[in-house]
Amino acid sequence: MNILAIETATEACSVALIHGQDIIARSEIAPRRHTELVLPMADALLAEAGIGRHALDAIAVGRGPGAFTGVRLGVSLAQGMALALDLPVITISSLAALALEAPEDEGAAILAVIDARMGEIYAACYRRDDNGGLIALDDDRVCTPESLQLPDAPTWQVVGTGWATYSTLLSERFTGVLRSADGARYPQAAHVAELAMQEFNAGRIHAPELALPVYLRDKVALTLVEQGRA
Repeated sequence: MNILAIETATEACSVALIHGQDIIARSEIAPRRHTELVLPMADALLAEAGIGRHALDAIAVGRGPGAFTGVRLGVSLAQGMALALDLPVITISSLAALALEAPEDEGAAILAVIDARMGEIYAACYRRDDNGGLIALDDDRVCTPESLQLPDAPTWQVVGTGWATYSTLLSERFTGVLRSADGARYPQAAHVAELAMQEFNAGRIHAPELALPVYLRDKVALTLVEQGRA
């Protein structure tokens, strides 16, 4: 099986390739450079694996939530490549991919949280299953850190830039023990690829035109009045 995965929803630009039993990946923290990096990364991975684009079985992409331009770029590239190659697309929540950045800790709930700017966060909660995947404990959502509602769990892990920005507010939301927290983690294409392989095997694939981004909100910037600059 050969699946190419793209994740550009945050500051991290990453591409991964499942080639047989192996996963190879490229990733760079490169705000505003995703457009110039993502296709060369993909070509480098295919060259390293010794295969061409026509050997791919599917294209996977982090569908968001995240930065509007980054989410749109990733999904558009996945759609374009899939249409050109007559391949299906597999969309994966960028928060789910982020959750797999947490250390393996049996039984702990995982809060994946991305700084959404404008005083808000993108968040979702998961628990690892027995097959290397995730069980969703709630839905992807956008909210303020102080209004975040978490499911009951005895132990927690947190990953994502939302923790780096709002750790004080978020730490007040837990009822269980916080085992680990890392605010320097981003969704990675390698995890998009891992989750996409499970989706592919289960037959949960899409025609390219049905692969849709998830923004969670329409508003992407504060007005001057809201910034206090008017």
